[in-house]
Amino acid sequence: MGIFSRIGTLLKANINDLISKAEDPEKILNQLIIDMKEQLIEAKKQVAVAIADEKRLHKQLENEMNLSREWEKKAMMAVRAGRDDLAREALMRKTEHDNLAKEFQAQWEAQKAAADQLRDALRRLNAKIEEASRKKNLLIARQKRAEAQKTIHETLSGLNNSSAFDAFGRMEEKINRIEAEASASAELAGEMTGDNLASKFADLEKDHVADDALAALKAKMGMGGATLPATAPATQKQAATVSVSSKGSWDMDDF
Repeated sequence: MGIFSRIGTLLKANINDLISKAEDPEKILNQLIIDMKEQLIEAKKQVAVAIADEKRLHKQLENEMNLSREWEKKAMMAVRAGRDDLAREALMRKTEHDNLAKEFQAQWEAQKAAADQLRDALRRLNAKIEEASRKKNLLIARQKRAEAQKTIHETLSGLNNSSAFDAFGRMEEKINRIEAEASASAELAGEMTGDNLASKFADLEKDHVADDALAALKAKMGMGGATLPATAPATQKQAATVSVSSKGSWDMDDF
């Protein structure tokens, strides 16, 4: 194979590949339907011409048959009048129209058969175009569905194979670090301004409230050895008095 032949083959292959890639099924199908409808319009014109010719021949046939009948009437009139010479001439004219009528009859029958065939072909063509139009809509719907599925799969595949999720992880870690730094900065600022002491007393008050609540709960449940709150000095004094009275006697050292 010569160099120019190889170059030609390569160019054809590349051009065909470009055409195949550039082909949009929806556009191609729509254009095919447009072309079919244009062909249908041309076919209708041809059928209309054939039908017009058939009607014209039929009219000429009827005209020749009418002329034949008129000349026959004239021949009969001449016979009644005793003019056989005129009757013969009228019959000769009748024969001419009969011969023409036979020719038009043959042509009209042939044209009518052709026109009928064209009518049938036109109906079949119209039915095929309508079927192609319906099929076109189905094919376009299938194309759009396939393209949507392809796009979704390609997107999912791209997400799975890309570093998008890794980037999300890095951003989350960075935000966590920023939040921790902000919290540390706030704590350090509190220590430097003396707010830390206030927070310690606040925590102490919270613990005191929790102890009081626990002691009240144990007392309600009748549990012995319940720890009394530190704010009940009167109760402790009463307990000491009960202890002294249980001895039955006491001396000055007990004070």
